[in-house]
Amino acid sequence: MNYLYPLFAVLIWSANTVVSKQSAGAIAPTEIGFLRWVLAVLIVTPLLLPAVWRNRAAVRQHAWQILVLGLLGMVVYQSCAYFAAGYTTATHMGIILTLSPMLVLAICVGLLGQPLTMGGALGAVLAFGGVLLVVSEGHPGQLLEQGLNRGDLLMLLACAAYAVYNVLLKRWHMPAISSWQLLYLQMVVAMVAQLPIYLASPKIGINAHNWYMVAYAGTMASIVASWMWMTAVVRLGPSRSIMFFNLTPLFTALIAAAWAKEQLQTYLWIGGALTILGVVLAERWKTPVRLARSAAASTTSG
Repeated sequence: MNYLYPLFAVLIWSANTVVSKQSAGAIAPTEIGFLRWVLAVLIVTPLLLPAVWRNRAAVRQHAWQILVLGLLGMVVYQSCAYFAAGYTTATHMGIILTLSPMLVLAICVGLLGQPLTMGGALGAVLAFGGVLLVVSEGHPGQLLEQGLNRGDLLMLLACAAYAVYNVLLKRWHMPAISSWQLLYLQMVVAMVAQLPIYLASPKIGINAHNWYMVAYAGTMASIVASWMWMTAVVRLGPSRSIMFFNLTPLFTALIAAAWAKEQLQTYLWIGGALTILGVVLAERWKTPVRLARSAAASTTSG
C-alpha cells in the first residue's frame, strides 16, 4: 500500500510535465507558477488553517525549516520546470528528472556519510550516460560544441533543488506537524515568495486556452501529488521513494505521445533505459565499494 503513494504522485507529476510544456506560450511561467499555489491555498485553507493555528507553537519552532522546504520544493523546483518548458520538450523534462535519485544518493554519500555501494557507483555512471544521450538528442559529441540548451539546464537545476528537498524532508521530520499541515505551510511560502515576481512580470491572464492548466497544476499536482509524495518520503524514506522517478520518462513520453503528439525517438528509449538501469543498480546492488575492493584484493593476493 505504501508504494501506491509515490507511484500515483509520479504519474500525476508526469502528466503535469506535459501540462508545463503545453503552458509555454499559453500562460507566462510566473503566472502559472504563482496562480497554482493561490488556487491550492484557497482550496485547503478552510480545512487546515484552524489546525495550523492551534499548532502555532510547533510551527513557530520549525519556521525556518518550513521556509527552506517551501522554497526548494515549491518555488525553485516548480518555477525552473515552467521556465524550462519554453526551451525543451516534455519528454526531455521527464527523463532529466530521473537524475534526482542519483543526486539524492550523492548528497547522502557526500554529506551524510552514507556508504557508497557498487550499485550506486555504477548506476551513477549509467544514469549520467542516459541523460547525456537524451539532452544531446542522440549525439553526445555535439554537447562539446553546443552545450546544453537552456531548458535542459533549468531542469537540471530543478532536479538538484528537489533532491535536496527530499533529503531534508526526511532528515527534518517534524512529528508535531502533520503532513497536511506541513504541505499547507509550504504552499503559503510558495505563494508569498512568488507574489513579487508575479506582480512585476508581464501577464497573459486566465482564458479559455489555459484555465485547465492552472486548475490541474493547482489541484492534482499541487495538493494531491504533493501530499502523496510527502507521505511516501516519511514512510519509505527519500532513497526508496525517489526510485519511482524512474517511471517519469515512461509516463511522460507516453502521455506526451498521446496528448501532445511528440514523437518517441529511439535515443529517448535508449537514454531512458540507461537511466532506469542505473537507478535500479543503485537500489539493488548494496555491496559497499570498500568491501568489494577488500574482497578483490584478498582474491588477488591469494
